[in-house]
Amino acid sequence: MNYLTCTLITGIGATAVMDMWGIARKPLLGVAPPDYGLVGRWIGHMPRGRFRHEAIAKSPSVQGERLIGWAAHYLIGIAFAAVLIGIWGVAWVQHPTIVPALIVGIGTVAAPFLLMQPGMGAGIAASRTPRPAAARLQSLITHAVFGFGLYAAAWVTRYLHSS
Repeated sequence: MNYLTCTLITGIGATAVMDMWGIARKPLLGVAPPDYGLVGRWIGHMPRGRFRHEAIAKSPSVQGERLIGWAAHYLIGIAFAAVLIGIWGVAWVQHPTIVPALIVGIGTVAAPFLLMQPGMGAGIAASRTPRPAAARLQSLITHAVFGFGLYAAAWVTRYLHSS
């Protein structure tokens, strides 16, 4: 199986696992799933030269923001899978191990902490939110779940390749 196919299946699968966690955490923990429409709003303002908002929820909506946000979410998941497979190689997908997946998965929390949250008005590592420690913990857990998703999706990719 080639690099592109492995990356696509692994990235989409891992992101889907992360989304299932987002849905499950509401009944389990009382935490609402992320609103990727707000991510789309943030991205939608970028071509207009606006990269930072005081509070993204209060910024004007952007046409197609939900689609933009969800597409970005999956494209970013694919990009992070590309990093994993780029570092550990397609051979990792043929024999996946948990440690590289968790290193990349947990490492991806740097993106929301240092880029997305500050840009959307939540501050570095959610420092401007009402409960920063809780927000940070939820981000860390979600990105660890993404790491487990990378691992699980690599097993699915391996299975599909062997069929």
